Amino acid sequence: MSAWASSDVRSRVDEFLGPLLRAAQLDVGYTIDSAETLENRDLFSPDLLIEFSGPDVELLLLYRAELLLALEHLTLEALQISHQDRYRLIFDANGYRVTRIQELRLSAQVAAEKVKRTGSPFHFQPMSSRERRVLHLALRDEHEVRTVSEGIVPRRHTVIYSVQDKKED
Repeated sequence: MSAWASSDVRSRVDEFLGPLLRAAQLDVGYTIDSAETLENRDLFSPDLLIEFSGPDVELLLLYRAELLLALEHLTLEALQISHQDRYRLIFDANGYRVTRIQELRLSAQVAAEKVKRTGSPFHFQPMSSRERRVLHLALRDEHEVRTVSEGIVPRRHTVIYSVQDKKED
């Protein structure tokens, strides 16, 4: 999809997701809302929030929300959302994604303080590009450290370096 139009994306998500959930026999419903009032919006900048609820919502959250993330990925691929627009759409259930973003933000701050104190780089575990982006954005105003994504998917991870570290990117 070349141009982002929230109303168009909203209807296309609905056309794709409804039949998919019925075929999967998941007893969940969803709402598609504007994400303008979402807490920590500045850390992940979504325009639309797809919020799931219902008896099977806990299935979406098992194994660090593997099924929720898979539904999001399938939807983004099926709708051919361009890479630069993928951050404008977020799937959530029971506040899982917002809570995860808060955890990542706190982890980034704690790790940055450790790097400032010790001068040693801090390597996070591999994570999705969306979660790595949260780390980068959480530390964007820190002048004593810098963040770099390293490695190859699925082992790609974020490293925090002291700005005094001369390692090349």
